[in-house]
Amino acid sequence: MKDTPPLDGVVVIENAKGVAASYAGRMLALMGATVIKVELPGTGDPLRQAAPALHADLQADALFAYLNVNKSSVTLDLTQSEGQKLLKELLARATIFIDDTYPDIRHHQTLTPESICALFPKLIYVSVLPFGALGEHSQYRGYEINAFHSGGEGYLMPNGLALEMFPERPPVKIYGHFAEFNGGVSAVCATFAALMVHDEVGGQWVDISVQDANVAVGCFNLQQLGEGTLEHRHERSFKYGGVLECSDGFAENLTLEQHQWEGLVTLMGEPAWAMDEALKDPLERSRQGKKINDHLRAWAKTQKVQDLVEKGQALKIPFAKYAEPADIFASEQTQARHMFSDIDFPGLGKVAMLTAPLQFSLPSTLNSCPNTPGADNQRILGQWLQHKETDLQRWLTQGVV
Repeated sequence: MKDTPPLDGVVVIENAKGVAASYAGRMLALMGATVIKVELPGTGDPLRQAAPALHADLQADALFAYLNVNKSSVTLDLTQSEGQKLLKELLARATIFIDDTYPDIRHHQTLTPESICALFPKLIYVSVLPFGALGEHSQYRGYEINAFHSGGEGYLMPNGLALEMFPERPPVKIYGHFAEFNGGVSAVCATFAALMVHDEVGGQWVDISVQDANVAVGCFNLQQLGEGTLEHRHERSFKYGGVLECSDGFAENLTLEQHQWEGLVTLMGEPAWAMDEALKDPLERSRQGKKINDHLRAWAKTQKVQDLVEKGQALKIPFAKYAEPADIFASEQTQARHMFSDIDFPGLGKVAMLTAPLQFSLPSTLNSCPNTPGADNQRILGQWLQHKETDLQRWLTQGVV
């Protein structure tokens, strides 16, 4: 039997203006689902104008292009009754609906989970909001910085070497859309859970909070808090080891077990300070962690990254290089996992783009980059939903599509 992607035949309607919901749709698309993105007439999704820019003549900038490969685009004005009606026609043919509209707006657009699930009892309605669709914060508007810091991770950063280098820095945020991507992953996992029981229970309403997804990132810190320890960035580091600055870059060392410590001493050439009998005791090494790190970091600055990694791993010490972007593209591991695929961008030519952080029997492929807003109106609203050309022209004139 010919291999097919796991979500082949599954139709997803995505009504998303944020990163988290759009990323969920992207992952489902790369698993073989047919994803139809609903955008605003004219301007399209606001993320089309989000930085960083790719090219002045392109229809989408880098973030939007990444989030919306392998998707079709229709435009609907959901403030108009005809736009709402057309969306419901799409939902009648779908298995999954991804929506990040805020609850108050859902009410005005007749998109509440209660009303949609009543109309389409077999539909999986995936709500993706900064603070979820329920609770006192459900109406709060939220962005990447809010989700990241309200999830608690910002309280713990920077730490380790970064904190030593910049001790005056306040809590910081990871670059990019770390929190929102976490929310998207949470939405995909929950969607798969709903799909697994879809034949038995039918549709479900899945309520995703991006904040909740990021609280889960710090689950060990929450566990420690339950035990009476409040961890913060000044204590969140390995007693010794961690990120090491070398003569030509950075490497990370993790030395937890006795044989790893002994290998590290051998790798360093058995310096006198490391031969102290007291340091044979792991508890004493923890107590002298700062002293060990001072020696370790001074030594590491005299080493080349690749030598350190190869020799360390030969001695069964966990060492790894902090990769530069160019290293990722050239990596044999990256190539073996088909992590990048070329996609043709009008005006740019072929561009290597990250596929998906997962693999099935078939590698994920990028089939199409985003086109203009509503590029698929004729094919989807006309041919698929079987509306007449005169209707499409009337809706275009009225601003419905």
